[in-house]
Amino acid sequence: MTTRRLGDQGLTVSAIGLGCMGMSQDYGPADDDESLAVLRRALDLGVTLLDTSMSYGAGHNERLVGRAIEGRRAEVTVATKFGIFRERRGDPARLAARPEDIRRYCEASLSRLGTDYIDLYYLHRVDPEVPIEDSVGAMAELVAEGKVRHLGLSETSGEELTRAVGVHPVSAVQYEWSLWWREIEDDVVPLARKLGVGLVAFSPLGRGFLTGTLDLDTLTQDDDRLPDQRFHGAHLARNAAQVERLKELAEARGVTAGQLALAWLLAQGDDVVAIPGTRSARRLMENVAAAEFTLSESDVREIESVIPRSAWSGDRHSFAVPRTRRAAG
Repeated sequence: MTTRRLGDQGLTVSAIGLGCMGMSQDYGPADDDESLAVLRRALDLGVTLLDTSMSYGAGHNERLVGRAIEGRRAEVTVATKFGIFRERRGDPARLAARPEDIRRYCEASLSRLGTDYIDLYYLHRVDPEVPIEDSVGAMAELVAEGKVRHLGLSETSGEELTRAVGVHPVSAVQYEWSLWWREIEDDVVPLARKLGVGLVAFSPLGRGFLTGTLDLDTLTQDDDRLPDQRFHGAHLARNAAQVERLKELAEARGVTAGQLALAWLLAQGDDVVAIPGTRSARRLMENVAAAEFTLSESDVREIESVIPRSAWSGDRHSFAVPRTRRAAG
């Protein structure tokens, strides 16, 4: 597995990480034993970045990751988050990032993960009732104490990112970013690069849609994709046509549509890391292999010509993010 550097503070991770959320919530029922097998297989394949959160399954996901990394802690960059809170598994999410609570959140995450430090600690969402400087200031105290090694932010505005970096260096910012959702390219991507902050893309496969294999009829009623406009009606029809073009481009290169989508994302810069989620060992191996498939500049130009950003349709559904609507035009 190739590696990439996130930020200017020395954090190096695998180009393809593993998003673990779906093992605990949002994408239908999951089996813990199968999830553990996928997590351990990811480490065997050279995936070093595991991405979790205190909110995923109300702690269930962190405990799952903790079981998977037991005895292998030195191989893993553990990224977890605070700021979205659930009292119990299945409860609705709420924002909670008061400085006086952050130490307690961190210590609870450390306990669930079975470790004494977190490699990358994210503010999952900005709490509108708490200045981001206050949240990051409390996070910085955890760095000084050795409980946390690097700081990250998730789905912040550019203005919030600038203010945060003024308090403490930030190694990574995490956003939804893929061929079918490119809105961050207008502002936060160039700003993050100016500030020396690495970019982590979640949902890099369009929540499974860009693989060309997602059967929407199999989604359960609690699947978080159902409220998303991109999966419905005329938006779905338009997006499905773009995936067919993606599959044709992929077939011509001897890869899958998902692999081409990941390769396109990694080609956006050597400061970009993707964290596709999966509960399938087969899909995991496919995703990991995408890191070895390098696109030329002409490949990227062709993809963006055949499937331009303007070809995708529908706004996104996501919790407490600064941007859900596509740019006009």
